[in-house]
Formats: sequence, C-alpha cells, structure tokens
Amino acid sequence: MKWFEYPYYFEGLEKQLERIQQKKTELDELRPIPTYVLRSIKESLMLEWTYNSNSIEGNTLTLQETKMVIEEGFTVKGKSLKEHFEVINHQSAVEYIENLVSENYKLTEKDILNVHEFVLNNIEKEIAGRFRTSGVRISGANFVPPNALKISEYITELINWVNADESDIVIKSTLFHHRFVWIHPFFDGNGRTVRLIFNLLLMKAGYPPAIILKNDRKKYYDALNQANKGDYSKLLLLILQALERSLNIYLGALNNTYDDYDTISNIVQDERVPYGQEYLSLLARKGKIDAFKESRNWLTTKKAVLDYIENRERKRKLN
Repeated sequence: MKWFEYPYYFEGLEKQLERIQQKKTELDELRPIPTYVLRSIKESLMLEWTYNSNSIEGNTLTLQETKMVIEEGFTVKGKSLKEHFEVINHQSAVEYIENLVSENYKLTEKDILNVHEFVLNNIEKEIAGRFRTSGVRISGANFVPPNALKISEYITELINWVNADESDIVIKSTLFHHRFVWIHPFFDGNGRTVRLIFNLLLMKAGYPPAIILKNDRKKYYDALNQANKGDYSKLLLLILQALERSLNIYLGALNNTYDDYDTISNIVQDERVPYGQEYLSLLARKGKIDAFKESRNWLTTKKAVLDYIENRERKRKLN
C-alpha cells in the first residue's frame, strides 16, 4: 500500500475545516483586495513567516531584529553572521515562491531545489540546492529517513501526487508537509524548505500562508512524530490553526473586524459565558471555536463562544 493510500482520519476537525472554507470563500468575494491593504498585510505576514520559521530552527533574532535586518540591512550586535543570512535567505525564498504562485502552477523538482538553494545561500553553499548523498539521523525524531539512493524516486512520487489532484488542498498540503519531512531530502534546511513549499501549494489555491508559530515548536515536532505513526490529526490541527489565523488577519483588516477578537481571559468575564479560561482555551486548542493564537495568548470573539454554547444546547435538547 502506498503512503498516500493510507486511511487518514481527522475526527473532530470537520467543523474547523468547514469554517476555514467559509472564510476562504468570504476572502475570495472581497477580491480584488485594494493594493495598499494587500501590501500592508503581506509585509506583516511575510515578516512573521521568516521570523517564526527561522526561530523554530534555533535562530535567536527577535521579530523586531528580523524586521531591521530585512528592511534596513542592520547588523545586530551579538548575533552571528549565519543568523543574519538565515533571515535574508528566507525572505528571498518567500519572494521566489510568491513569483511562482499562479492558478496553473505545477510543482517541480527544480523549484524545490531552488528554494533550498535560497535557504542555504552563503551558509552551506556546497550542499545548497542538492539532495543529500548519504544517510542521516534526526535528533529527537522517532524515525530514520530513507536511504539517500531513494530520495529522487520519493520526491518524484510526491510531486506527481500533489500535482495530480488538487481537491482538499488543505489536507493534501498537510500530508505533503509530513511526507517531505519523512523523506528528509537534504542534509540541512529541510524544515524551512518544506514550510515554504507547502505554503506555495496553499497560496496557489488562493489561501494565505499558514505560519507555524515559534511558540508551537514543541507541538509541531510532536505532531510530526505522531504523523510518523499514521496519525495526522495533530499536524492538521496545527496547520488549520495557523491557516485560520492568517485568514482572520486578512478578513479582520478588510472588514474592520479584527478588534472583535479578544483574549480568552477577557472573554470569560462576560456574564453570558459559563466557562472558565481553562475550558475555553481547551476549545480553542482543539479548533472547536473560532480562535487563533497571538504570541502565547488565544484570541476569540464573544460571538464565537456564544454560538458554541447555543449549538451545544441545541444538540443537548435533540438528544
């Protein structure tokens, strides 16, 4: 049985998938987005994307320092040259994939190699844009990547699969993300590269990038390890949360509704909300309510919580 023929179960995430599709439809209806609004949102998200993706891999530059390196070419005292190149390289890779985005785009091996070359430019030139040629072991992972001689075959299979059918692209990009990590085609830079490529797939379908946050680093690695065992639910949940956050940022800016979101600690002060902060945070983490994460705080709306209460009460009466 092929890896993509395994039975994937995402029990409990149907509501969030539906909610994301509704938000995607709403965003499509607002197109074309005014140029000045689009530029502002994209600049903010691309900065976050570079900062968080690099931070997951150990880069210690702060968000503000990352911004200074990108926008003003500053050199931050006490930070290594490698960390500065990681910022510059990732931003260049983001710009590269943005130029690839089009409705008819098909993923190619050349583009994967080019993205990887951007990621490691001026850092590890001898391996940049080249598949690994020997075996590797990954610290903390519960699997051993396949033989280097199999990489080209596996990557070709993965590309053919993702290009063949674009239905359920959110789920498909999640499976692509894990499979790429499992193949581990490069000696270094696999994480940054896959987070660029899987977002290319989402952006091609009209979604904004799903930015996995630095604060979710442990959850992210745990989710990938669970996926190695055939359980993709945690990885999909993390990606859905990241994607919904980006959709909320776009819709909030376009509809002037971003201020409707508040921290859960404030939401529970409403006398109509019978739940405590811990329970609402659990609902947010499980995707049961419309919520997203900023730094370490979960944000939601009173409407989302009251809708959840109403739906729960309706189900209780039916039973």
